[in-house]
Order: sequence, then C-alpha cells, then structure tokens
Amino acid sequence: MRRLLRRAGAESGAVGGVEMLPFGVLVFVVGTLLIVNAWGVVDAKMTVASAAREAVRAFVEAPPGGDAQALATAAARQTVAALGRTARPPLVDVQGQLTRCARIVATVGYAIPAVRLPWVGGLGTFTVRSTASEIVDPLRGGLEGEARCVG
Repeated sequence: MRRLLRRAGAESGAVGGVEMLPFGVLVFVVGTLLIVNAWGVVDAKMTVASAAREAVRAFVEAPPGGDAQALATAAARQTVAALGRTARPPLVDVQGQLTRCARIVATVGYAIPAVRLPWVGGLGTFTVRSTASEIVDPLRGGLEGEARCVG
C-alpha cells in the first residue's frame, strides 16, 4: 500500500493541460476586444441617430430666409461633440427645401475604428450612418406657398 502512495506522490504537482492556459487567455482577450468594439459601434449608432434628428429639427425650424443648411450642419456637429465624439467631424447631408409640406431628410455619418487596440490604435475604419426625416409644418407662418398636404 505504501508503494502505491509513493508512486502516486511522485507525480503530484504535474498538471495536465497547462499548455492550454495561454490559448485561454488569448481567447479571453480577443473576446473582450470584440465586445468593446461592438459597444463602440452601438454607441456611435446612437450618436449619429441623435445628430440626424437634431439636424432635421434645426432645418425644419430655421427662420425663413435664413441658412437652414448651415443651422442643420451646426446642430448635428454640436450633438456629436456633446456626446463625446470629438476625434473627427461627422459627415452631414441634408436634402430638401424649406417650404410648406416639404420632406426634409438628414443623414449623419461618423467614421469609427474597426478594432481599437491599446498602443496600436485603430486598424481600419468604417462609417456608421443614420437618417431622419420630417415634414415642414404646413401651417407655419413666414413660408411661401400653399399648404397642400393638409386635407
């Protein structure tokens, strides 16, 4: 019986599968980076959605005779900056005219790194976009034309 215990005791301390620990750590690190990158995309999508809504709202509520395009672009940029995205300016495209019943469509895009790694930075970029639209109030004062969209 003592002989069996000595033989078993001679190999105590040896652990099978130690070579798999670095692989497990690597999988953990890569998984964490993917989750962080996915959250960055979700955060950027929420940011550009808010900026697009603010841009279209600023365009629709611009004073008659004013530069509605400039007001919409400024509103989108201020929203993106207020939400912490200051690395680069957003891409803002507003389509439409400031007339009664006109549909205004604003698209805002923001380029984000595809993968962010410490000490290396981003490896490639892609653009997250969002679009919002609104109809100019047909009963708004100060605008030219008839309110044809009111039944």
